[in-house]
Amino acid sequence: MISNTLIVTILMTLCLNIACGLSTYKKTDHALVARKLVHQANWAAVGSISTHRKLKDYPMVNVLAVNDNNEKKESLGRIQFLLTNLDFTGKDVKQNNNVTLLFSDEQLLHCSEQNMDPMEPTCARTIISGKVLKLDENTKDYQASVTSFVDRHPAAQKWIDKHNFYLCELEITNIFVLDFYGGANNVKPEDYYKIKL
Repeated sequence: MISNTLIVTILMTLCLNIACGLSTYKKTDHALVARKLVHQANWAAVGSISTHRKLKDYPMVNVLAVNDNNEKKESLGRIQFLLTNLDFTGKDVKQNNNVTLLFSDEQLLHCSEQNMDPMEPTCARTIISGKVLKLDENTKDYQASVTSFVDRHPAAQKWIDKHNFYLCELEITNIFVLDFYGGANNVKPEDYYKIKL
């Protein structure tokens, strides 16, 4: 006769195997998960501290077109985006340049295609915080960065030409990755940048 403990152990193992199969990322390399989520995304949700008179000191959320490619479309992990002083985020970061970006595997519908709710921990997401740095137009790689950005987001050329958008980069200070049950995992920025895709 099989003991109750053995039956429970077998059932738990089966449940864990099923749960593992449901995750959008099968590996436990959280730095790799973060890099893949950033690289595959064309946009990110961004949170800043609002400077708008109606929302002073409240969090403000917005959408940013993002790019982490070089001119050869290789991932560098450097999260670049355009800002303008006409927009909420552009105004906010002039006062406080600390922001948080959210990337989710659901941005490409990878979770819903597997009948997985985007809020499930197995629907991988990364939450990346840091400081917004406006890139210097006089540096040697500035134009290459703009070219790469416009290659990925053709509409961006119009934003730059007509609405005074400027290129920025996130100086990453913290990374959380949630890709399975058990809570978020902290990834060091240096481990994130070491990943080769």
